[in-house]
Amino acid sequence: MAGESCGICGGDGRIANSFSGTTATCPGCHGTGRRSDDTGFRDVTKTKPSHFRQPNKQAAVQKPEGPASLEGIQLAREVNAAAHLSSGTKAKLTLEIMEHEATHGKCTQTFIKKVRKQLRPPGS
Repeated sequence: MAGESCGICGGDGRIANSFSGTTATCPGCHGTGRRSDDTGFRDVTKTKPSHFRQPNKQAAVQKPEGPASLEGIQLAREVNAAAHLSSGTKAKLTLEIMEHEATHGKCTQTFIKKVRKQLRPPGS
């Protein structure tokens, strides 16, 4: 196969640009004019033993018991102090506070207003 002419440049080793009239090295044979045995593909099969080892499992991350920021703690206290809410609703709102802190770092004013709106007694 090394003796065959390159199919792209026809064995010249250079290709011409018909618009600008310039020539460049052939990308197929890299200027040799002969077809290369290299197809451009590499074997990327994982053959090393280290590729088959299982990665170390990371330790389970402990979830915090409650909100971490000062605003979150205060808001959780307000939720727990609301007498008209069921314990399930209180737990759900507290979890929502913790998830908001996990994604935003702290309780934003908009989030605090949203939760306080849910704390209002019905009919007010």
